[in-house]
Amino acid sequence: MNDNIFINTHPIVQDRLTKLRNKATRPKTFRACLNEIALFLAIDATAYLPTYTKIIETPLQETKGQLLVETNPLIVPILRAGLALSDSLHSVIPNADVGHIGLYRDHDTHMPVEYLNKLPSDLNRPIFVVDPMLATGNSMIKTLDILMEAGAKESDITVITLLCAPEGIKQMRKKYNHIRIFTAAVDDLLNNDAYIAPGLGDAGDRYFGTE
Repeated sequence: MNDNIFINTHPIVQDRLTKLRNKATRPKTFRACLNEIALFLAIDATAYLPTYTKIIETPLQETKGQLLVETNPLIVPILRAGLALSDSLHSVIPNADVGHIGLYRDHDTHMPVEYLNKLPSDLNRPIFVVDPMLATGNSMIKTLDILMEAGAKESDITVITLLCAPEGIKQMRKKYNHIRIFTAAVDDLLNNDAYIAPGLGDAGDRYFGTE
């Protein structure tokens, strides 16, 4: 596995992922499990945020501590399913701004079609792109292209996703080889309909109860 792919194998994450995969899981439980996994992934992904040393006084003595550099990171959910991950990330970095990129997948070509682009002008900061599924990789590549064209740097971008397909990782790595990916699992393959298998179905529909 590529060194820039980080799979969270924590027992709680894998327990919640198994519940997400179960087709009998109802939207309320699905949302709760996905939000819990997202929190774990958010903690993993923010481990690379810059810090600085500060001398403080505890009730007992003077000591050195670490504080986050005030950089106002940017969270970019790929709509609409990415919203399922962004809230948990925002709870870890509440000072972050949020941009939105809206894409839908053409069911015939499986290629992304952009319908919304709402980003701040300042992209010179840590950027977290969130989407539950890295399937074909096309939507992620399209999003990264949009960010790069708007002035973002590849070295500032981190991807957080619930599940990956090997095909999606391979496709993304052809163009963006150094971006870190944080995920709960890399599944077996894409099926003929370009869904991750074994997967968990359409994460957005199951999360929002719109199946």
